[in-house]
Amino acid sequence: MFQEQWSPRVIAELNDYPFKLVRPEGELAIDLESGSVILREGEMLVIPKGMRHRPHAAYEAKVLLLEPPGVVNTGDAKSELTAPQDVWI
Repeated sequence: MFQEQWSPRVIAELNDYPFKLVRPEGELAIDLESGSVILREGEMLVIPKGMRHRPHAAYEAKVLLLEPPGVVNTGDAKSELTAPQDVWI
């Protein structure tokens, strides 16, 4: 229902927590301060609150995000990559 990559879309909400879909560009790698984690189909990772992380991908993937309301996809770094907040499908 949307084609834009790296631009999360809200599909549902539970107890004020939005469920978001996002289309990164492939097998998802997440860089953490302790090293990188590669997520493949069917895998998940919980990022502790406040932990700096940077997701990136070389090919398209489809990801379900569960995060508190108001979380900005680029954190404190505002840029052309910052997606609009709480866009519903």
